[in-house]
Amino acid sequence: MTSWMTPSPEENEFSSPLPPPPAPPAQGASNKSPRRTIGVLLTLVVGFVGGLVGNEVADNWDLSFGSSSSIQSSNSPLVTSQVSPDDESVGDTVIAQVANAMADSVVTISSSIDDGMTTGEGTGTGVVLTADGEILTNAHVVADATEVKVRFAGETEPRLAKVLASDPGNDLALLKIEATDLKPATFAQPGTIRIGDGVIAIGYALDLDGGPTVTSGIISALKRTIITESGALNGLIQTDAAISSGNSGGPLVNFRGEVVGINTAVARSDANSAANNVGFSIAVDEIVPVLEQLRSQAGGQARQEGFLGVGLAERTDGGQGAIISSVQPNSPASLAGIRESDIVLSVDGEPIDGQAGLVAAIRDASPGQTVEIELLRDGKRITVKAKLVARTGD
Repeated sequence: MTSWMTPSPEENEFSSPLPPPPAPPAQGASNKSPRRTIGVLLTLVVGFVGGLVGNEVADNWDLSFGSSSSIQSSNSPLVTSQVSPDDESVGDTVIAQVANAMADSVVTISSSIDDGMTTGEGTGTGVVLTADGEILTNAHVVADATEVKVRFAGETEPRLAKVLASDPGNDLALLKIEATDLKPATFAQPGTIRIGDGVIAIGYALDLDGGPTVTSGIISALKRTIITESGALNGLIQTDAAISSGNSGGPLVNFRGEVVGINTAVARSDANSAANNVGFSIAVDEIVPVLEQLRSQAGGQARQEGFLGVGLAERTDGGQGAIISSVQPNSPASLAGIRESDIVLSVDGEPIDGQAGLVAAIRDASPGQTVEIELLRDGKRITVKAKLVARTGD
């Protein structure tokens, strides 16, 4: 079974390029400095061992190929390419252009974390939303944080940030710093993302010194659903652009310089399956409504989730949908006529691929909202309408 890692401060089954220490983005994309140090040490050891082996080989084998005094180093200059000063396009690639354009809109986020059992430091990435200091990141990047700071590329000192609102279910959080004249990132129009589009992931991978890390790839798939330790995430972009710990909360950008998603998780191999270049980003289509909810929450309005009142099970016969394993009495599901063993195929026209997809679809709906649910019952498709209520607990 493939596990997910969210690039964040800690490592979970889904590391959301990112959970808070002491774990490593689905999974976390954030990073702790000790891990980075270990990686560097391993690299140095390998290089040092290689040098020792090379010396031993030279000592035991005659590799001098003669000792003529005529063989000496040259004073000739290094041969380099000729670049015309009038040719501005040379070396100026699309990726470089996008990275330069986004440089002032991407920040590194440092969190002091205390979950009641352990304390530590977490690192992630954020995207500037407004000129007056709103910043968007993953909820797992700032989970259990007692203090949050952000730093812009080229600056030496961090700025104190306040967590205005957080939605762990959708893995997004809204921060605010005291600032003016910041450069907001430009987001793509919802509905314009296509499979095969070239994309660039930007973020502070592994909390490496210097500016953000830039990797490139394509959009591999759309509307993916995964389950992280924070819950179900739906409507995700899948990409093969490299996403690592520390990338959590950073932007996935198209070749026009528009943010198409927020990087949140990566798949990692386990004993039963192999995963390569499978990362996930929260699509702009999901970001737009969640941002409205975060701003309302910051203004004092409590966040409410929809509730249907069913138990679920996954299909194991290779088919699509989620199986209703139980129905609570007098719940919206019961009143709508949903029965045990029904298979949910879609909600409001959006296909439900599995249990996580239904959980996320109902969670993101509002109490009082009526949803249209397509069911498969005894081999026949039927449609029912359910008026959701507010979730009152787990």
